[in-house]
Amino acid sequence: MYKLLAIDLDGTMLNTYGEVSEKTKRVLEEANKIGAEVVISSGRTIDSIRNIAEEVSATKYTIAGNGALLYDLQNNKVMYEKYISKQKALKIIKICDENSIMYSVYTDKTIVAHFLKYNILYYYKENIKKPQSKKTSITLVQDIYDYVRNMQDENVMKIFICDKHKSIFNSITKKLKGSIEDIEILDVSHMSRKIIVNGSKEVPLEYFYTEITESDTDKWNALEYLLKKLNISKDEVISIGDNVNDIKMVENAGLGIAMKGSTPKLISVADYVTEEDNNHDGVANALEKYLL
Repeated sequence: MYKLLAIDLDGTMLNTYGEVSEKTKRVLEEANKIGAEVVISSGRTIDSIRNIAEEVSATKYTIAGNGALLYDLQNNKVMYEKYISKQKALKIIKICDENSIMYSVYTDKTIVAHFLKYNILYYYKENIKKPQSKKTSITLVQDIYDYVRNMQDENVMKIFICDKHKSIFNSITKKLKGSIEDIEILDVSHMSRKIIVNGSKEVPLEYFYTEITESDTDKWNALEYLLKKLNISKDEVISIGDNVNDIKMVENAGLGIAMKGSTPKLISVADYVTEEDNNHDGVANALEKYLL
């Protein structure tokens, strides 16, 4: 019997429009009823995850910032954290500013950015259809370096870097690897492809990206901490994801599932690849097959 389901959001549970299908909601509710704890494990911030968690009966625990934070949703309490130090974050920000690269800083309170572009525009469009209490917090500032330097009650979970030109993107990631020690730079080799609705038109959002966290930050590390607290073995876990930040989580789970169309590195360690992608109830159909 599987006791815990660790499921990624973007590219996995969510479709290209950032929505959870009705079938997925129904299947996750059934999973919860038979005793399988649903834990969203995402690169998003807590407030961005929270409203989705309420939709899919995943209201106890969540993993945010690619494993930088394990959070008790019911008690609004941090259970485990691995933040980027302010000094290290400022070094990364300085390199990004000097090279005119688009980036945003994900803190435990908000997403700090210069413009509504790429991933920030996607969250902004998501917010339009949500009530105020369920919006993803976005803070637009002119000087991100100054904002982070003066932070008092916030911590940096990750820094998100993106660009539509692969050559520029590769240049900045190479520079970061050569300049700053003890950080994790997500090795993403493909473009992010999402869709936003602008009036009556569907507009594609496509960009190369990477995510920088403190060294040894991983969804699996945070999940392993939770498993010990709940006295659940890794063999009692189903993990589902689509990207390189899901590799350890999928590889170490009792049943590791990769979404159809996942990065090849994830597919190579998965026990099963879904027959349908995230736009066609891949998560729901896999859980019907292996859990329900």
